[in-house]
Amino acid sequence: MLSLYMENAMKNKRCAACDRLFRPRPQTPNQSFCSNTECQRERRRQWQRLKLQADPDYQDNQARAQRAWNKRNPDYWREYRQSHRQYVERNRAMQQQRNAKARVGQVAKMDVSDPLARPPSGFYRLSLIPDNGIAKVDVWTVEIRVHACKCMRSANIAKR
Repeated sequence: MLSLYMENAMKNKRCAACDRLFRPRPQTPNQSFCSNTECQRERRRQWQRLKLQADPDYQDNQARAQRAWNKRNPDYWREYRQSHRQYVERNRAMQQQRNAKARVGQVAKMDVSDPLARPPSGFYRLSLIPDNGIAKVDVWTVEIRVHACKCMRSANIAKR
């Protein structure tokens, strides 16, 4: 049994990050990343991403640590931008490109409806409209159309 275990552990595997063959350590037969520094960094990055998604305590701890760091280093980003002008220029150009892509359609505004022109009371149908990615702030886009319902006939009420 032990020899079968050692034999399987000694087989080469493909690294999940760089796709190169490597020999896993006998102590870690399920190893999926090679010992390359970049691959180990990617392994830790993936672990942290999954941990943040799955563990609310870890999420909370990371958020508190980040707030504490920001409190200790309030001028870090301002100083970074001042000392890395090329980064600032490239980031500005990329942001302008993203903004241009976002302006493709008509942008929904929060105050688009006229409060005095309300639709008449009655039955309405709510229809799904494909998302075009322009609305912001968790907005629902709906179509309101007067729906004439033929199923509601006027009822004859008998008088006594």
